Amino acid sequence: MSLSPGSPAPAIDLATDDGRFSLAEHAGKTVVVYFYPKDDTSGCTLEAKDFTAFAPEFERLGVVVVGISPDGETSHAKFRAKHGLAVVLASDPNQAAANAYGVWKEKSMYGRKYMGIERTTFLIGPDGRIARIWEKVKVTGHAEAVLKVVGG
Repeated sequence: MSLSPGSPAPAIDLATDDGRFSLAEHAGKTVVVYFYPKDDTSGCTLEAKDFTAFAPEFERLGVVVVGISPDGETSHAKFRAKHGLAVVLASDPNQAAANAYGVWKEKSMYGRKYMGIERTTFLIGPDGRIARIWEKVKVTGHAEAVLKVVGG
């Protein structure tokens, strides 16, 4: 399934380190869903810290931000505590959400092929449709760019 702006956002209902995140519970709100490969790695840490730095602005605008990776809830809890993160982190161990959003892809490193998350961010409008997609995200400045698009 290939998603594009205007497509209905696939359902998300995943465990977090302190409960659950369900996209349906945020119907009528703008939601930023960012998929990232792994807790506590350099790029993923920088991305989560940047979204945390802008959390007050996203909140002021009524925008919900959630990060999703295949890591478990315990890993998310340690990651959030270690770096003082203020964003919701949802666990997608079976890649259900990653597959629904088309971000679970074949990757290559040092000639070795493997499956993993392609860093991607989706802006979901209050109507439940995808408003914007950032593919193959470069972390530096990304959270601020997303904030500018939602009106910050």
